[in-house]
Amino acid sequence: MLSMGREQVIEKILIENYCRYYNLALSYVHNEADALDIVQEGAYKAILKAETLRNEEYASTWIYRIMLNEIFGFCRSRKNYIVEDSIRAESEFGTYDNSSCCAEEMDLYNALSGLSDEEEKIIRLVYFNGLKLKEVADIMDLKLSTVKSKLYRAIVKLRLSMTT
Repeated sequence: MLSMGREQVIEKILIENYCRYYNLALSYVHNEADALDIVQEGAYKAILKAETLRNEEYASTWIYRIMLNEIFGFCRSRKNYIVEDSIRAESEFGTYDNSSCCAEEMDLYNALSGLSDEEEKIIRLVYFNGLKLKEVADIMDLKLSTVKSKLYRAIVKLRLSMTT
């Protein structure tokens, strides 16, 4: 049976970190409504599955994993639609204008897409969400040294991609 303490811990973490979860989702889907839906669904699942949390001290990491699973599930389900919409928009409105104020941001997102999924996750969690490397290691279930080396390699790849 679910203890009220565990459910309250999860609810507290969800409330305190709502903006972080939203920003994480937004960094992947680039749509406010979709990011809100993802966070809402993730929060619902976290509360619904609260009894499966084995250790309350890892609740924050556990919730981050739920949110990441929601984000990646959403991205997988929408991938075909996004590609089709991009092709349609490009044919209707022409190609992207590099003189736009968002050109640098588009370059960054294009460079991120050239990374492996794991490298992209690490970059997003560290730089877009401000998580510490230890937190990223816990969330991704990796050793700290592995996260550090993957982060270094990802930064090198991004630099190369952004300078060419």
